[in-house]
Amino acid sequence: MNAFLSRPLERAWPYLWLDAIYLKVWEGGRIISKAVIIAVAVNEDGKREVLGVAIGPSEAETFWTEFLRSLADRGLRGVKLVIADDHKSLRAAARQVFNATHQRCHIHWMRNTLAHAPAKRCTAVAAMLKTIFAQETRAEAEAQREIVADALREKQPKLGALMDASRDDVLGIYVLPKRTLDPARLDKPA
Repeated sequence: MNAFLSRPLERAWPYLWLDAIYLKVWEGGRIISKAVIIAVAVNEDGKREVLGVAIGPSEAETFWTEFLRSLADRGLRGVKLVIADDHKSLRAAARQVFNATHQRCHIHWMRNTLAHAPAKRCTAVAAMLKTIFAQETRAEAEAQREIVADALREKQPKLGALMDASRDDVLGIYVLPKRTLDPARLDKPA
């Protein structure tokens, strides 16, 4: 495992997905919560690969920065787009280490948005939101986002406002990689 996590990273990896999960671990005679962070990237040939994993006390900016610097030290370069949730410390660390554009992960965004939808309407709202990311071009996605936001604004003003606030944060996440890379050429993660 150490050999895998310390291997040199060659070539440019323009798309970098970052995420974390908290797990309960036994440490010092007690059970505590630890952050497990992971980096998955796609290179210029469309090959997707897990680049790194780390365990730390929390998702603090220092932890993210240290993790991302370790990837850069191993040779990670050419990062153009970082795709992650809206965690401020992660965004700051990615900006500091790679100076890349950040896009909010559409899965995280959908979960956050659906948390504001009435329980009886979650399925319908989810179906509406998914139509945004099913478009072929960015212009079509923008137009569809407006249609969905207008429809939600009528009956769910909070959801409409949330969509307006996240307009620039989310919109390109699905369209940009889909149009840039041929999905048939993507390998399964290692």
